[in-house]
Order: sequence, then C-alpha cells, then structure tokens
Amino acid sequence: MNAADLEALYQKYNRRKYVRPDPLECVYDYPETKDREIAAFAAAALAYGQVGQIVKSVRAVLGKMGPSPRGYLENAGIDDLYADFDGFVHRFATGRHVAAMLAGLKGVADRHGSLEQAFARGVGPEDATYAPALGAFVSEMARHWPENPGHLVAVPEKGSACKRLFLFLRWMVRCDAVDPGGWVQMSPAKLVIPLDVHMYRACCQLGLTHRRQANLKTAIDITAGFAQMVPHDPVRYDFVLTRPGIRGPW
Repeated sequence: MNAADLEALYQKYNRRKYVRPDPLECVYDYPETKDREIAAFAAAALAYGQVGQIVKSVRAVLGKMGPSPRGYLENAGIDDLYADFDGFVHRFATGRHVAAMLAGLKGVADRHGSLEQAFARGVGPEDATYAPALGAFVSEMARHWPENPGHLVAVPEKGSACKRLFLFLRWMVRCDAVDPGGWVQMSPAKLVIPLDVHMYRACCQLGLTHRRQANLKTAIDITAGFAQMVPHDPVRYDFVLTRPGIRGPW
C-alpha cells in the first residue's frame, strides 16, 4: 500500500458515519471548545477495552458533568468529584481515579483559562512534535491531582506510546469529517500517531517501522514515516487504518 492507496482509503472511509462505535462519537455533543476539550480528554482516557463498554463508560462520566463539562468543573470541589463518581468502575479505573483526573483538568483550566492555553504554553518553537509539550501538560495536571489517577493519564517521560493522550490531541487539533477540532493554536504537523497494537501491526506491514516495541520512540518513528507522505498532517490516516480493528474489515 503506497501513499496514493492510503489517500484513496482516506477519501472513501474518513466519514462520520464510520465512527460508531467509538468514544469519539460522545465528543460530538459539545459545540463549545472549552466543553469539548474536557469531554475529549475524559473520553480518550477511558478508551481501552471493549469498545461497547468504553462508550458506555464515557457516556456515564460525561452524563455526570451535564451539558457543560467546563461549567461542571468550575463549580465542583474535590469532595464533589469524589461523591459524584463514587461507585464508577471501568476495568482498572475506579471513580477515585476519574475524580483525581478531573481535578487535574479543573486545576489546569482554572489556572490557564482552558486546556488549550495550558498546552500551548508547553510548545517550544524548535519542537518537532508535541511529545515534549504533552509531558509538560501532564506535569501541570499532576500539580492539581489529589491522588494519582493511575493509568488513566500516561506519563510521557516513562517512554509510553501515550496512545490515548495523542488520540485526544488528534481529536482537538485536527478538523475534518471525523476529527472535530477546536484547538486553533496548534498545527496538525506536530501531532504524533496514537499507537496501539492495531496501528503498530498496520505500520509494520507498511514498512514504516522496524522497531520491536510499540513505545513512544516507535510512535515518533512511524509519525516521521507518515510525514514523508503528508508533512502537514502526519496522523491523517490514523482513523482509516485503525477502523478495521474496531469495526472489522471494511
């Protein structure tokens, strides 16, 4: 499969009707960027496991926050977060993990005005990707955690592929028929591929990496390969290449 084949796949299948089932479908409900960025982070954080359960869990969390996740966080204290998510479970994540994560987002948004503003502060002019800014963003979140949210929020410095965090960035930075966008200060050119086992296998078959582990270095290696095809949008084909692993073959 060459660049022309990938572009043909994108043109045919990069459509909103092919999104379901996916946690991204829950993010479309929020027209305001400050609400969408909170909803998108929560949805991406829970995006592991069986997709039907993921969507159910995401809707449960977003349902607690009402029509305006940003407004909810502005008015919620730590005790409110723990009370509202008491009893919630999504595989390894408990309500305490969710509450701690949301407390981190609340602290960041309250301090900087929005998640976008906070993230933008961590972007260096010489950075080839958003990986360093992502590390800075997670560190800023950690300043406001009442406790560690566990694996809901990956730590880039540990070398993880940070698939769900880069998925969140893809949703918020890109804007096309699938990705809703909203963050206008960042360029898609610095995004990193959200690397999971399905994407790793697909990219190995495409010859985009020969690395043996699906970690952050491999994600950046694969992204560089895609950037040779589309320098302005290296994660352009992420959705269409990972869809068969979720929906089955096209």
